[in-house]
Amino acid sequence: MRYLVFTDIHGNMEAFHAVLKFIQKKRIDHYLCLGDLVGYGASPNEVVQKVLTLRPLSIVRGNHDKAVSGLDSVQTFNPIAASAIYWTKGHITKKNFDFLYRLQKSPEIVHETITICHGAPFDEDYYIFGEFDAAEAFGYFQTPICFFGHTHFPFVYSEKDQAVEGTFLEGNSNEVKLEKGVRYLINPGSVGQPRDRNARAAFAVYDSDARTVKFFRVEYDVAEAKKKILDEKLPSALAERLSLGI
Repeated sequence: MRYLVFTDIHGNMEAFHAVLKFIQKKRIDHYLCLGDLVGYGASPNEVVQKVLTLRPLSIVRGNHDKAVSGLDSVQTFNPIAASAIYWTKGHITKKNFDFLYRLQKSPEIVHETITICHGAPFDEDYYIFGEFDAAEAFGYFQTPICFFGHTHFPFVYSEKDQAVEGTFLEGNSNEVKLEKGVRYLINPGSVGQPRDRNARAAFAVYDSDARTVKFFRVEYDVAEAKKKILDEKLPSALAERLSLGI
């Protein structure tokens, strides 16, 4: 099967549209969304509505999804992020609010071979940064592969014979061949707000038959995404960071 693995859209419909356009001519059998559909960007309703059209879909909630739907306190967010949460709360439709509210807490097992989570398999809000965090995470899932988001960095951690190695994926196209006897913890990067100084939208395609994970970066209309943020009087930093990939 071929899975589209994506996460951290953060209300950026321009970026999400570019991803879906890119994979339009590719066979996708299943969609895996790792959370944070909203927050930061100015198109939360458009993003949620588009996600609702993807079938079949496995999806877990992110911390911004929880905050917008009232399941988490906005006090845990920095002032700029919190302002976007308040704005989104005031603009999200009831249908889309209800969808966010009902999103499942991670982790979730898909087809008995894949674990998906937002932050970490032991804590949906935890940031996995480095081999130490990854080593702990490997102890909390049993499947050969776990996809996670939250950090906005495309990264691959592998575990073999209790040794964990991490690889940051630079550039706009990468392919990882999955080895037998090795388990993997993989972040496809962020669709709507990359933070690795590459402004292009990030996502991955997992081919379970070929045992490969291909990572992609695609350009999108950053100027339009920024304009929408500024038109809604959201903090200008939320717009400017899109051009810088930070």
